[in-house]
Amino acid sequence: MATPISNSAASPLDYLGALRSQQAPAVDPRNLAKAKDAAQDFEAFFVTHAFEDMFAGLSSDPMFGGGEAENMFQSFLLQEYGKTVAKSGGIGVADMVQRQLLQLQEAPK
Repeated sequence: MATPISNSAASPLDYLGALRSQQAPAVDPRNLAKAKDAAQDFEAFFVTHAFEDMFAGLSSDPMFGGGEAENMFQSFLLQEYGKTVAKSGGIGVADMVQRQLLQLQEAPK
């Protein structure tokens, strides 16, 4: 479970920092690997959509063609950027998602 922050003036980033600093419970290594993969996939998806928003206002250079094909390949490129960012440590989303997945698996039912 997440440790609530007692300071009422705490920002959402303080709460995320508290979540990030918690230790994941001991679990089966197979479940750990599955949770890590799922968390990385989620972070890659999140980062890809952030990149798509950043690239949305950019226009193509007419020298290199542009058009619908470039838009499609740009989408593939941004997906690969998202996967690469997530695999190389990411922005911290995967760590928190993995921790929450593992805590949900260990919670009494």
